[in-house]
This record gives sequence, C-alpha cells and structure tokens, in this order.
Amino acid sequence: HTLADPSEPAGAIKAIDKHSVHQICSGQVVLTLATAVKELVENSIDAGATNVDVRLKDWGAELVEVSDNGRGVEEANFEGLTLKHHTSKLCDFSDLIHVETFGFRGEALSSLCALSVITCHESCQVGTKLVFDHKGHLVQRSPHPRQQGMTVSLLQLFYTLPVRYKEFQRNIKKEFTKMVHVLQAYCIISTGVRITCSNQNGQGKRSTVLTTSGSQSMRDNIGAIFGPKQIQSLLPFQQVSPTENVIEEYGITDTDLPKQFFLVTGFVSRGDHGVGRSATDRQFFFINNRPCDPPKVTKLVNEVYHMYNRHQYPFVSLNITVASECVDVNVTPDKRQIFLQKEKFLLAILKTSLINMYEAGVNKISLNCTPVNNSSEEPIVIFSSTVHGFSQISREIFSRNFDLNAVTPTRSPVVKTSTSTSDVLSYGKTSCIDSKQDDAESICDLTAGSPKLSPPYATVDASDVKNETLDKHRSLSPEVKRAKRETPYLPLEEKLKTLCDSVEKPIKADAAVCIQRRAVPLQFSLPELSGKLSKLREKQKQSLGAKLSYRRFRAKIEPGENPSAEEELKKEISKEMFKVMEIIGQFNLGFIITKFNSDIFMIDQHATDEKYNFEMLQQHTVLQGQKLIVPQKLQLPAVSESVLMENIDIFRKNGFEFLVDEDAQVMERVKLVSLPTSKNWTFGPADIEELIFMLSDSPGVMCRPSRVRQMFASRACRKSVMIGTALSDSEMRKLVDHMGEIDHPWNCPHGRPTMRHLANLDLISQD
Repeated sequence: HTLADPSEPAGAIKAIDKHSVHQICSGQVVLTLATAVKELVENSIDAGATNVDVRLKDWGAELVEVSDNGRGVEEANFEGLTLKHHTSKLCDFSDLIHVETFGFRGEALSSLCALSVITCHESCQVGTKLVFDHKGHLVQRSPHPRQQGMTVSLLQLFYTLPVRYKEFQRNIKKEFTKMVHVLQAYCIISTGVRITCSNQNGQGKRSTVLTTSGSQSMRDNIGAIFGPKQIQSLLPFQQVSPTENVIEEYGITDTDLPKQFFLVTGFVSRGDHGVGRSATDRQFFFINNRPCDPPKVTKLVNEVYHMYNRHQYPFVSLNITVASECVDVNVTPDKRQIFLQKEKFLLAILKTSLINMYEAGVNKISLNCTPVNNSSEEPIVIFSSTVHGFSQISREIFSRNFDLNAVTPTRSPVVKTSTSTSDVLSYGKTSCIDSKQDDAESICDLTAGSPKLSPPYATVDASDVKNETLDKHRSLSPEVKRAKRETPYLPLEEKLKTLCDSVEKPIKADAAVCIQRRAVPLQFSLPELSGKLSKLREKQKQSLGAKLSYRRFRAKIEPGENPSAEEELKKEISKEMFKVMEIIGQFNLGFIITKFNSDIFMIDQHATDEKYNFEMLQQHTVLQGQKLIVPQKLQLPAVSESVLMENIDIFRKNGFEFLVDEDAQVMERVKLVSLPTSKNWTFGPADIEELIFMLSDSPGVMCRPSRVRQMFASRACRKSVMIGTALSDSEMRKLVDHMGEIDHPWNCPHGRPTMRHLANLDLISQD
C-alpha cells in the first residue's frame, strides 16, 4: 500500500496495482544477468536435462537463450508457467524443509518479464511456442517444431526498468564476467550434464565461452573448464575427524559431536608456491550440490592455505553433503546465502582435514643449507637506530623553535639536524630495495655517505659514525649530490677501542663550524612586546570568529596510521592545490617543506619523484617482444581465450603477441608467439593469466602484470632524485608540481608515503 495521488484526500492509502507489484518483486528476484541465467539453468537441470545450451548475443544485452533436452512442460501447465507464486516444486511451506531442487521459486520465470518459450513435453510429438506479456499472462500459442525439452528466450533483459536497463547496458561486460563465474559453478557440480555457453557480437561469429563433456566426475568437469594444468595442481579432499585441539578452539562439547553429520568431497590446490591463484576467482562451494557462498567456510579455507602458501589463494571446489532438514536455503532471493546447523563442527572438520593434507609431506621441499663459516671473520658490530621517519622529523622541527621563514635561503635551502638520513628512511611501509637482478639494486634505502650493505651482515665502525663530518659549504653546493668518503682499514683492536670511546661520549653527526659574526645591539622593551602580542591575539580571535577553525588532518605520523593519513590527504588535497603550494625549503637533504594556506606539509623528495616516474613508465612504455621459435600452446579456458581476444591490444602493449585461430577447438584457439623481455626480466604464461584476470574485472582498461610493475618500480627508483641530494627552488617546485599530474600521488610503488601533514599554523597560534 502507498499514499494516493494528490487529487485524493491527504494521507489516503490505497493498494498498489498488481502490475506494479509484479514489477517491484521481479526486480528484487532477478538483479543481474548472472541471476537470470542461473534461474534458467536451474530449471533445465531440475527438468532432468542432460544437455543445456546457453546462447548469448552481445554479451547478453540483446538476447539470452537457454535450451535443454529435459522433460518439457505439459500443456495443462502453460498458463501457470510464468505466473506469480506458481511452481511444480512445492505444495506447502513444509516442503521447503526437504527441498532438493534448484529453482523452487515459482516467480523465477515470471520475474524475467518479457520472454518467449518453445517447449515439447515428453508425451507430445510436436512442440508449442508460447509468448507472454509483461504481467506473465499467455498471449499467444502456436505449434512449433522441436524435440523434447524447452527453450526460453529473453529479449533485452531489464528494458521494462529504464534506470536498471541503462546501467545494465553500460556495464554489460562486467555483468557477463560475473555470469560466467556463476555458470562455472553449475558446470563443476552438474555431473552427467553437458553445459555449453556461447556468445555472438553483432553479426560476427559465435564463439564458445565454456563447455563440459557431461562427465560423471567433478574432476573431469574442472579440467574441461579450466584446462589440464589446473587439474595437475589439485589435491583430492580427504576428510578426517577434528582433533581435540581444534574441537577446543571452536568450543565444541562432546554432546555437540554428531556422527556422520557432514560429508565433504572435492578438490583444493596444493600448497606449493606457484600453483595457487593471485585472487579468489576460482573458489566454489556447494551445499548438497547447490552453489552457495558460505563466508565462514571461505575464510577458513583461505586462512589454512596461507599457513603453507602465504602469497597465493587456492583453487577450491568443495561439496558439503548434509541432511536437507539441517539447511535453510530460503534466505535470499538468489539462494546463495544459507543457514546451516552445527556450522562450528563443519569448520572443525575442514580445518583438521586441510592441515592434515598439507602436513602430509607431499608439498615439502628439502633445502640443503650450507652454514656460513665466520670463524676467520672479525666480530660484527651493528648499530640499531631508534629514530623513525616523519614522526621524528616533525619532532625535530617543532621542538626547537623552528622558523619557517628562516629556511628559505636564495639558492638551496637546507635544514640540517643530527638525525641520520638512513634513520629517516625507516618509516615506510616496505623497503624499496629490489632483489631483482634487473639493472642494479634499487637504492631507496641507500643514503648519502652510508656504506652499501651486503648480505647477510654489514659492519659499521664507530669511527665511521664519529668521524662523519660534512662541510657546511659543500652541503649547500648544488654540485654536491652525495657525500663520498673512504674508510681506512683499522685493525680489530683499534676498532674495538674506538667503539668503546664512542659509547662513553655522545656522537655528533655535525661538526662545529667556526663562523665570524658581527654583534649588533638591539633595543628591546618587554612592555612594548607584550602590547604587540595582545593586539595580535585580539586580531586572531576576530579572524577565528569569522571562520570556523577545525582540524582537517588528525592522523599521526606513524606507520600504523598510514591508511588514515592517506584517506585524509585524498579528501582534502586536490590536484590543483599542488600548483599553488608555497615551497618553504628542504629539510635534512631529503624532504621538501611546503605550505598551503595555514597547513604545513612534508614531502619525501625521492618517494614522490619515484611515483611520478613510475606512472609515466606505466602509461607510455611499450615493451618489446622476443619471438619464439615455435608457437606455444597455452591451453587457456574458453572464457580466458575470449577475454584475451577482446583485449588483444593491451597484451601487445605489454609485449605479448599471439596467433589467434577462432575456428580451432576450445583451449587451442590462442597460441603464444612472442614474449616481452627486458634485460634480466623474463615473462611467461603466468603473467598472461594475471592480465586476463585483471581484464575480466576491468575490460578495456590498460593494466600491467605485477612483475612488469615491479620492473617499472625498480627503474623508477633508480632514475629518481636521491635522499641526500641538495635541491634548488626550481627543482623542488618541479617535484611538487608533478604530484598534481599523477593519479595516485600518496605513496611510492614500494609503499612508502610521499607526503604527510605536519601542522596547522592557525591551530598552533590558537593554542
């Protein structure tokens, strides 16, 4: 019921017409292309079909058609086929307890609105074509040749709902990708049923998206969809009873332990690194052969897998069999969410079984490690610093009456502190040292005057720290990019003596410089100063009364608050602001101090330059490919082949070349003929699969495999301005302006923050 139109008495309530009710409810049942195809496929399987064919046109935007060889529909059921609350699966509510079919909702077909049906019941010789209106009423019927079974056609899905139809058309490729993932679940679990899916764009050739052979084995169905390579990486699930430790962990008592309550079958990935997935895109869970999304089960399986392969996710296909009265599937319209009795007991079984499988030893690799003989080496002295990042720098600045105006000399402003640059660099999320043997080591953590560390240890002399003196004039010279020094060899006795001496007295990183100063007497009056301060405070109060002063930046400068700080910067700082930021000066030969209105910011000169160079490489670099002697078969699943062929230009920009034969069999339509190479970096099929996964989520969007990103990050790091480099005003201005030209300026490719808020001058004055 709803409020009446304006012509009726105010506040009058009347019933919504049946057609509107039908449209509202239909929109709540069928939300996506995946839901529409799911409902039709479920009806086909419920009808006993052994062959289900899903045919799409323009990714499903123009036409969705599902044909099967099931029992068909009897003539007596034609009228009720698409009516609300009509079904052949249930008679009363109690039947829900024991439901074992997929499409038990009578409104499933009705909610699809405009559709036509061609059906031939097993008792009939000739088929019948049925046409329904938007209300689900049969408006036309005529004889039509067809073998036993049913064909349901949906033209322009959602066109009766204008807003949803427009959004559906705009995101059709994403809708198609989600539909394929849902259909893959039915392909895996529907043993003995041959399921095919194909798509035709415009007047082009129809291409196969996925197909199964109708095998009675789940393993064969997995191989038909994802290829033989996927099968080779799988372990059959071996169920065992939960251990006492796990039972105690889940708080299960002896009375809660049922006998033979759950039966779990299926497959999971081996724990070896490299056989898992980069995402959870191939994880399928079933309750009594019904695809579902059990969040706690999914979380547990991934957590256990990460105990053995922390950087990847497993392929999962698990079917949980339990008595039908112990499951409630009537929770959500798509029937993906379920309520399950004794869920803790199921989790205990899964955890114990998975750990037992991975601990069996089949995935362990024995490594012969030769211990390093350091008997002839001198003792190693390692200094551990307690200075960390921006937080220390901000304390340095504001703990000693830091004068912002005094930091801007005409040439190259430098603020010197006793904090070593290597300590300053320790605040980031991860180290920028790149272990690849690309061109040279990435040098984000190598600082001015610091010795290069060689694994597994590096020695640092106390004399090195004690004698580290930087001439003032040299530090200000633009010619000096890095401080260089040579450490003379000292015998062990002298090193230890020097170390002991350094412990007894404080170490100063800056040597005192004798500067001649001219004394100028100044007149000073405390009452006059007090009067000026009073006027200044009064003026500030007036200005604060005109505008509200509040803290826009609340995150502390600590590694644990990096996400909060980044969110604040995204919210408060726009690209245009970087152009008008005032450059105050350079701090500690590594950080640029800027001012925007009353806010003071600190910018990491190396991290920000590295991010700019990285994004430029991402956008403009076209990798060169190396031709293979013989084209390589990739054996990609049909849906992956389709994604690759649709985005072939993006693969070319990443250096991959393919030989495409659309007439070949599925999994043999694409062959690799050229691979990208760059010095010591090599790429292969794993990078292709990663690109396919990313393009499935964002079709047509330029993207790079993670290893290409690593290579670009390494190159960007080496070509960026280094910590310890003195910068002129124009150089600092250029770095800050670059931040406004990139999409994500808040951290470097290795995770180090590029910018942090230091203080608001209004709030400082207010205090």
